Formats: sequence, structure tokens, C-alpha cells
Amino acid sequence: MTTRRSDTTRAAILAAARERFASDGFDRATIRAIAADARIDPSMVMRYYGNKEALFAAAADFDLRLPDLRETPRDTVGITLARHFLHRWEGDETLMALLRAAVTKEVAAERMRSLFAAQIGPVAARLAPDPAQAATRAGLVATQMLGFALCRFVLRLPPVVTLDPDEAVAWLGPTIQRYLTDPAAR
Repeated sequence: MTTRRSDTTRAAILAAARERFASDGFDRATIRAIAADARIDPSMVMRYYGNKEALFAAAADFDLRLPDLRETPRDTVGITLARHFLHRWEGDETLMALLRAAVTKEVAAERMRSLFAAQIGPVAARLAPDPAQAATRAGLVATQMLGFALCRFVLRLPPVVTLDPDEAVAWLGPTIQRYLTDPAAR
């Protein structure tokens, strides 16, 4: 019974933390507010997670939900991923909170690094002409997607914000494609 209550409490804390970090950002979200949202004492948050950074890392467990690319023609993978990323980032406050926090908080930056390495790395490993370049290629894909997300959704750079999704995909897709599959890339 205690384990079940513990799991329920952890789940309530994480749900409250995700919403609070998404709405307030890392710096403004407080343990007290998260605890109030979860309807528990703040000491319980600290008991389960230790500190705000550890709670954020746990709450930022995020899945990019990459599409299965095995049936995607090799020459359209860049466009497919660009379209997917754009759709995935659009309106996702948890991912926006993680991106904002990653700029200034090492725990969030590490979470973002591990997220992209674990989820983009296998795609790059499968598509790279030289498997030794897979990590570099995955990192370059991340530069495009994270940079675009930062400029469009956080900094709200006008020329990037005004691109309609098809235009954004048309710009990003070929670069992602080159990073993943161009044999001449060194």
C-alpha cells in the first residue's frame, strides 16, 4: 500500500512540476507552488526529488516521438524530420520550458543533450555514410532544430516566426538531409 501511495505522490508531483515549469519557466517555478498544485507539503517534493534541478530533470523526461523512418525514402528523411520537429515543437510548453532552461541551467542543458543523443543518434547511425560520423551528424541535426526552435518560439525572431510551416520545412529539410546522408560532408 505504501508503494502505491508513493507512486501516486511521485506522479502528482511530476504532473504539477511539468505544468508549473511550462507556465512559469524554471526560474519562476517554486517548490512551494509545485507542492500546492500537487496538494502536498513542500517537504514531500524535496523528499522525493532533493532539489528543484533534480525535479526539473525528472519532469523534463520528454519524447520527441520521432516517426518510424525505416519506410521513408532515404532522400526525403530531412523533409520528414523537419516537418515532424516543427509540428512537435509547436505549442509544446514542456519542451519550450526545457529549451528556455537549457540556456542557463546545466541540468536542463544536460537533459537536452541526452534527449537528442538518445533519440536522434540512432537515426544518424542508421543513415550516416560513415558510422564514425553518426554522433557529429546527430549533433548537427540538433543545431538546426534547437536553433530554429529557439529563434521561432523563444526569441520570436520575426522572419522566422512568420514562416509558414511549409516554408520552414523547405528551408530546414535540405540541411537536415545533408547532415544525415551527404557522403561528402566531412
